[in-house]
Order: sequence, then C-alpha cells, then structure tokens
Amino acid sequence: MNTDRRVVITGLGVVTPVGNTVETFWKNLTEGRSGIRKIQAFDTSDYDCQIAGEVRDFDPKNFFNNFKDARRTDRFAQLAMAAAKMAVQDSGLELDRVNRDRFGVLVSSGIGGLKTLEDQHNILMNKGPSRVSPFTIPMLISNMASGLISMEFGLRGPNMCIVTACATSNNAIGESWRMIKFGDADAFLAGGCEASIVSIGLAGFSAMKALSRRNDEPERASRPFDRDRDGFVMSEGAGVVVVEELEHAKARGAKIYCELSGYGLSADAYHITAPPENGEGAVRAIKLALEHARVSPEKVDYINAHATSTDIGDICETRAIKTVFGDYAHKVSISSTKSMTGHCLGGAGAVEMAACALAIRDGVIPPTINLENPDPECDLDYTPNVAREKKVRVAVNNSFGFGGHNATLVATEFTG
Repeated sequence: MNTDRRVVITGLGVVTPVGNTVETFWKNLTEGRSGIRKIQAFDTSDYDCQIAGEVRDFDPKNFFNNFKDARRTDRFAQLAMAAAKMAVQDSGLELDRVNRDRFGVLVSSGIGGLKTLEDQHNILMNKGPSRVSPFTIPMLISNMASGLISMEFGLRGPNMCIVTACATSNNAIGESWRMIKFGDADAFLAGGCEASIVSIGLAGFSAMKALSRRNDEPERASRPFDRDRDGFVMSEGAGVVVVEELEHAKARGAKIYCELSGYGLSADAYHITAPPENGEGAVRAIKLALEHARVSPEKVDYINAHATSTDIGDICETRAIKTVFGDYAHKVSISSTKSMTGHCLGGAGAVEMAACALAIRDGVIPPTINLENPDPECDLDYTPNVAREKKVRVAVNNSFGFGGHNATLVATEFTG
C-alpha cells in the first residue's frame, strides 16, 4: 500500500427527510428542523410505531433517462442514483476527461429492495408465480445501486456493495479510501442508501421494540441522549460522496471539502443487536481511525455520533467516547443529526459524512435536537438543541450496525 497517497472529498449528494439537495439538507440541520412525520406511504393504524423520516417530493424520473428505467428500479436504488448524480455535479467532474477504468463505485444498502420483495411476494401469493416480475431479483438485490450507478456513468473501476447494517455507508466510504491509498483507483462514488419504510420493515423493527412510539409528537420522537428516549425512528434516504486521490483532484482544479484521513473498523463479537456495555468494539474502531489519520484524540473538534436514540446504544457510545478521549471527552463537541433525520440505516453514515464535511466547510456544529432532559449516564457536550459556531479542523463520524459492526471515519480540514 502506498500510504502517501492522500484522499479527499470533492463532491456531496444527499436525499433525506430534511432535504433533497445538499444546501437544503444543511440549512435544515443547522436550524434544528426535524424531518420526522406520520407515515404517508401506507396505512399504519395497526402498528405500534406510526412515524418515520420519509423522503418527500422526490420524483425518480428526474434522475433516470426514461420512465421504464425508473419503474424497473427499487426505491433504494432510485434514491442512490439521485444522490450520485448530485455528487458528480457538485464535484465538477468532467467524466469524459477522467480514466473511467480507475473510477469506482461503492454504494451500498443495508437491506436492499424491501418494497420490491414485499410487493412481488404479495403477487406470488395472490396471483401465482407466472405473474411475478422478471425484474424482481435485479430490483431487490443490495448491490444493484452500485451496479446501476456504474452503468449510468460508465465507471469501470472497482465496484462492490458492502452490507453491514447501519455501518454500511461508513464501510463503503472507508473501503474506497483504502483502495485509493492502495493504488487500485483514483476516485470513487461512495456511500449508501435505504428505503425500508414498508409494512414488513416497520413491523419487523417494531417487533424488536426498537422504534419510538411517540406517535403524537413525531418531530420530538428522535431524542438521542435524552432521558425520555424510547427508541429510534426509521428513515429512508441516500448519501453519496466523491472520494478522490488528492493529486487527481488538484489536477482538475477541484474544490475540496475536506481530507478523508482515517478509517477504522471492528467487530463486537457480542450480540446480534446490542453493543457490549462498555462500548469496547466502538473504542477499537475509533482508535484505529485516529491512528490512521495520525490525529491525537485532543485534536478532534467534532464527533457526529451514531446515537440513534436507543437506551443502551447512546449510553455505550458515550462510554466509548470517554474511553478513547479521556478527560477531553467533556470538551469535544458531539451531536447526533439523527435527532432530525431519523435513522437512515444503511444510508446513515454517508448522510452524516456530508454533515461532517459541511461542518468543516462552514465552521458550524449541527445540534442534537429534543435533548431536553439529559440522561445522567450521557453527560457529555452533545450540542443541545441549537447549532454552534466553531472552527472544525477534525471531525469523527461513527456508525455501528446490527451484527456488531463498527466503522469510524476521520475527516480533516484540507490545508494543502
């Protein structure tokens, strides 16, 4: 590995419950606006949880060459295609002038085409196997977002899909960083997407008692680190970033949001859905990311926490931060943007990577809204309720997934 190859982020694309463009997304985050509402996609009368972060005012036809292509694509991949096209446009890339054999795509989903699976299973049960769509399998498999994006742009470099539940996006971005440093590619479209707000998805998470039931106050339901939190809020969305080797970016005069300087990952090897009480797996991922970035803990200005608004999860992440950062844990600025977006599952890390890049660009820490009565075991600075102006030179992005997957990214201010 040529570890001297530096990696930067030069383009951002997001489709989220708080905005379908980067600047709308960022404006709403910094103003503390929630995107959580009563679910509109289907009737939730019989469900314990009736709220989610749905992407609104999204027309997939705007991002596909024709209506047929859009119809033959599950919503998770539609969202990913939109985010990818925004990221390419934002980056200023002229694809006819780059080596497409060295331009990869690593856009992943934690669950894949759940709506397609549900719809086609209903057809199978009610109308028989002859009526099932021939596009069923291509529409539902998780790797199709990455495949479709590569076809759209003719990108022939490394292409794959990593499925690690809620750590999916961070792993996708991190492995693109690794492949660029190794010399296998010069640039990637990397990130994640999810569209699992369908009846089986809502029922499954509800059966786990994982979701908030604050149905009468949707905008106040996602409340990381708050004493009265009662579960996470499921959301849909996509985030894609252009990850590029520094000299490749400089040669084309690209604007640079930040340097992607570190990546760490680990396994809890503990439980299918719960982290160990001391957050030990998260500790190892964060330490490894900082080690790769050659950044000491006290140099970190901002942590975008995984913090989904679950009882044990928020406490364990707090404990992990205290272990890694020691006394400095009480000085570093932390926030959970999931308090506004909800939990985009496989898309979360990439959406939050965009927030980290923008925090570095603008010197603003987005808030953790709904933090009204802090949990006594969550006693750090979570930037409660109101954004804060602060110079951000180093940002840490945590994502932890079912199965015990931990992935942390470190972004640093680019200074030449």
